Amino acid sequence: MSFWVYILRCADNSYYTGHTDNLEKRIGEHQAGICGGYTSTRLPIGLAFTQEFPSRVEALAAEQQIKGWSRKKKEAMMRGDWSEVSRLAKSAEKSG
Repeated sequence: MSFWVYILRCADNSYYTGHTDNLEKRIGEHQAGICGGYTSTRLPIGLAFTQEFPSRVEALAAEQQIKGWSRKKKEAMMRGDWSEVSRLAKSAEKSG
């Protein structure tokens, strides 16, 4: 079984990060507004990023880590710009 971290782009241009073991079903639930909470008031949503993990523990850990990131860092990751992700991480460490 695979587990996924996903990022949705909401209608207000904000991002929502979550994890699931059934990506297609979960995205459908978000799009239908039946998840409640954050995305239900920001429809429509679009899938912006996914990453597969071998365990729920790893997917949840990645979700929690990403949720703590700045918008710029999330966008760099979604572009696959890992040097920018690293630069932003170092910048955050210096200012933190």
